[in-house]
Formats: sequence, C-alpha cells, structure tokens
Amino acid sequence: MRLFGRKAALLPFVALSAVLVAGVPQASAQNFFERLFGGGLRERPRQGGLPPAPSKPRPTARRAVPKISGPSYYDYKVDPLVKVDFSPLLAAPQPAGLEPILVGASFREAVAGLEGFDLAAEKDIAGALVAYYAQNPDFIWVSGLDLNARAVEAVRTLSDAGSFGLAADEYSIVVPPANMSLENQGARLAELIRFEMALSARVLRYARDAQGGRIDPNRLSGYHDFPAKPFDPAGVLKTLSRTSEVRTYLESRHPQNAEYQALRVELEALRASAENEVVVDPKLLLKPGGSSLDLPKLLGVIARGLDDETGADFGEVLARLGGSETYSEELVPVIRAAQEKVGLKPDGVIGPRTVAALVGTSKADRMDKVLIALERLRWLPSDLGSPRVFINQPAFTASYVEGGETKLLTRTVIGKPTNQTSFFFDEIEQVDYNPYWGVPQSIIVNEMLPRLRRDPGYLDRAGYEVTDSKGRRIPSSSINWGAYGARVPFNVRQAPSEANALGELKILFPNKHAIYMHDTPSKDLFRRDVRAFSHGCVRLQDPRGMAAAVLGTTVDHVVQKLGQGHSTEKVMRKIPVYVAYFTAWPDPSGNVEYFADIYDRDARLQTAIDKTDAVRRPST
Repeated sequence: MRLFGRKAALLPFVALSAVLVAGVPQASAQNFFERLFGGGLRERPRQGGLPPAPSKPRPTARRAVPKISGPSYYDYKVDPLVKVDFSPLLAAPQPAGLEPILVGASFREAVAGLEGFDLAAEKDIAGALVAYYAQNPDFIWVSGLDLNARAVEAVRTLSDAGSFGLAADEYSIVVPPANMSLENQGARLAELIRFEMALSARVLRYARDAQGGRIDPNRLSGYHDFPAKPFDPAGVLKTLSRTSEVRTYLESRHPQNAEYQALRVELEALRASAENEVVVDPKLLLKPGGSSLDLPKLLGVIARGLDDETGADFGEVLARLGGSETYSEELVPVIRAAQEKVGLKPDGVIGPRTVAALVGTSKADRMDKVLIALERLRWLPSDLGSPRVFINQPAFTASYVEGGETKLLTRTVIGKPTNQTSFFFDEIEQVDYNPYWGVPQSIIVNEMLPRLRRDPGYLDRAGYEVTDSKGRRIPSSSINWGAYGARVPFNVRQAPSEANALGELKILFPNKHAIYMHDTPSKDLFRRDVRAFSHGCVRLQDPRGMAAAVLGTTVDHVVQKLGQGHSTEKVMRKIPVYVAYFTAWPDPSGNVEYFADIYDRDARLQTAIDKTDAVRRPST
C-alpha cells in the first residue's frame, strides 16, 4: 500500500489506524486520519454511486451559532417639498408692453407675476409643472380675467378628497375672489397666474395620490414589495386642459373596483353613525386568573344577549360576578359559551377576536381601519383582475374570485410574527403535485444548524436530501456542520412523503420572498381562530380546491394527478394573486368585516401618513 509518497516506515501506523477506526463512522475516521497525518490523507475518486463527501477542515474553535435575520421595519422617511423654480418661465421671451386687456388674460403677460412666488411641491411635480407650462404656455384654469368652469370643478373635487379617505386640506389652495375690474390688470394677472400654478400643483398631487397612494409602501419595511406605478404629470395636465369633465377624470384615477367602493360606503356610514355604546380595548388578552377593567363591560354585553337557554345556565353567575374585574374560574364557562355562540373556538381565553365578535370594534378604530384599507388598495392595480386569488392575512383566508363571484373561500395559516408573510402581488404559474420542499437557507441556519452540530446525521434519517453547489448528493452525517456559519454551502430538500412540510401539493407564483401556497400535514391548526404559525408561506385548508380553481379543472383531476407521483402542471391562464394585508375588507356580499392587526402594521402605516401630512400641510 502506498500512502501518497509517504515512506514505508509509516506502514505500521497505517495498519494501527485501520484497526482503530474499523466500524467507526466515516466522519470519525476522517478526523482520526487528519490528527494522525496532519490532513495529508485523501480518498481517491470512486466510480459510480454518490460522490465522496467533501473533506472536513481541521477542527477549529467552535463557531457561535449564527442567525439569518428576516426583513425589517424602517423609520419612514418623507421626501421634503421643494420650492418650485419658475425661472425657466420667467426667462422666456415676454411681450414688449402690457396692452389694455378687453377680452382675456395672456399667459405670457401674466408670467411676470410668478416673480417672488413661493410655491412648494413634491420634487417631481415641481419639475413637471414648470416643464409643462414651458411647452404649453397657456392657462388651464383661467379664462378672461376669472376662474373658468374647469377650475371650479377642480377645486370642488379636491375639497371632496375626504370621501376617498384622503386629507382634503393637503390639496387646498387659496381661491382668488371674482374680480372683473380692469383698473389694476397687473395685480389681477399676478393673482391668476399664481392660482394657476398652485391649482395645477395640487391637482397633480391629488391625481398621484389617488392612483398610487400617499405612502410609498416599500419605505415601510422589507415585507412590503410593490412595483412603482407610472405617473405622467404632463399627461394629466394635458388631459385636463382639454376636458370639461374634470371631476370625472380626477376621480377615475382612484381604484376602480367594487372593494374600494364598498370601503368608501362604509367610511360614509361610519362618519354618520353614533359611537358604540360599549368600548373595549381591541387588543385585550385576558386568561383565567387575570384581571382587567374591561371585563365588566364585556360581561355586560354577554348578559344583555342571554336567551332562555343561556340565561338559565349563566344568569345567576353574571348577576353575581358581572361587575368583577377578575376573570375567575366561575366565569370561564360563560366566556366559552359566548365564544361558541359567535362561531369562535371556545378556549376560554379573551383575546382580540373574542372582543371583536362580542362587542365589535369602536367607531374610531373601524374608521382608522377603513382609511388604512383605502390607502393600501391604492397600492394595488385599479382593476384587480378576474379570475384572481386574494389572500387576506389578518382574516386568515384565501379566496378564488371569478366574474365578481367568490367561487372558493378557504382558511389559511400565515407566517408567525417572527416570520411574517410579505405584502405583494404576483401571478400564479404552476401547481406541483407531491412536491419536494427546498428548505430555505434561513431555516437551515436558524433552526437546523444548531441540531446538526450535535447530530450531523439527522437529515439522513428524516428523509432530507443534501446536495452541494453542483447538485451532487452528500450524506448529511459526513459534513462537519460546525465549520459553517450564516452561509451554508449546501442545499437541503425534503422528498415527497406524508411527512413533507408542504403536504401533497403547492401552488407557485415565483417571487423573491420564496412565498407560495401549499398543503400541510398540520391540519389541526385550521381549527384555531388565530392562525399565524408558518415560516411565511401560506398554508391552505383546501389546497385541492384551490389547485382545481386556478387550473380551471376539477378536484377529481387534481386527485388523479396526485396519484401519479411527483409532477408539475402549468397554469395556462393569467391569474393574479394578492398576498395582501387588510384589517378592514368587504365580504363577498360587500359588508365590511374587521380583523385584528396581527403584525401591528396599521400603526406603522398611520405613522407614515402622519409624517407625510406634517410635511405637506405647512405648504398649503
């Protein structure tokens, strides 16, 4: 036997090592040879079968267990307003002299009135405003020496912004009084040209906000992922200069879907309604043995809703303990019965869903949720599409909608608060039957690696496949997992089986967040009211029904494909999927329902809106 040029004097040691390592796992044997020969022993390539495992580095100081962090929330930044630079307009050739005006104002004569005019606007709007009027030196909002009908309609539309959930004072301007006097033409022209520019700037702000929202969602967090909506300010002004239907045009910039209209109707109804008689903290969490000032309010609501049957069972307890702030064991059956009556899991824990179902949310809270929902809808396409799949995370539901009708509504499990599901939209591409589960690097590092350092072979026993960067299979037990930190140079996937984390199928819409819909072996989680347990993907209670819907086929077809082993079927239609986040959303009948803010995103969005409002209002 020749040991890669080693002298024959080493042969006795080789024989000894062979005896010592006989029957010892490969990893231990390799470590022994490395200690004995300083890492000089290498295995010759084998023909056929699995390629050899990579040689392990010499043991070093044990690395700290690494972590791969997920997306984060940002401190929302609002772009400052800029002063509109009118110098290009002022520098344009002006008329030689100001002649008496008997018919109307000349735009070029009026431009001089912009000297010293301090108008603030968003940077892109400021630039577009000057560029438009440089190329189109004419009034849009002025005829003669007064405001025209377009201007009147535009001002009325802006003042009605609140009906769409926008803040009307962010679009308000000073309207010059009617004045047909020719005694001071210069002052009147300056007044009109300044009004012209201010109204155009605010109209552009309104049009952009209506089309895409006041907030850039991608600045909120790494969980928000939306393409920029193209906005053509010059095109908006050009259209407005030619149409008499100013309100119709501006309001057409808002989302044109039934959900947006239903939320507007709800907002109007809320503004006209009285406050709830009973207001309970919507985030109340009370377990037996705890206490809360809100408990008597909740018990009072339950007492008023007693019928003959529940009154006989719990009337005496409520009469005696209805004013108690301590949630005693005697009250647990009362709460369980009330939960069961409204369709909740009777677990006896008083949480946000129990409060919402028994008391409802306050008027102020509902209004806030509707305003937030209107803003979020402006981030999505105006036409949501048909057919479409809509996942509403706070509702823990996924629906398939076609022709304006909800054809399928199924429960979902979404990401844990520590592994949140992102908010984005995409397009469904395929269905995988009996899928492999490619384990994300974050799970390999954060969850598997600590165990693999103690038990390198557990992936082999659990039915996982480990491959290197070239796709070659490697036994998990042969890898020195302690040598790696946050970058593990191996891929791990779980083969199709009853224990596979994805269950029997998955529905893909490839995206950078690695989120998709799939089945799950953990069916019991769908019985819970709050279903935030996944690593970010969306688990479906009825995956076969959803697969059949997006494929435009039957559940029988899906079952047949499942019986044929691992395969893939392409979705041949254009079906958008919205992985959305709405704490207020209309049901299939158009009635708005309210949900708990599972990830506390409403407050973060409200903060961004408040910051935007603070920047804009000083300029009005």
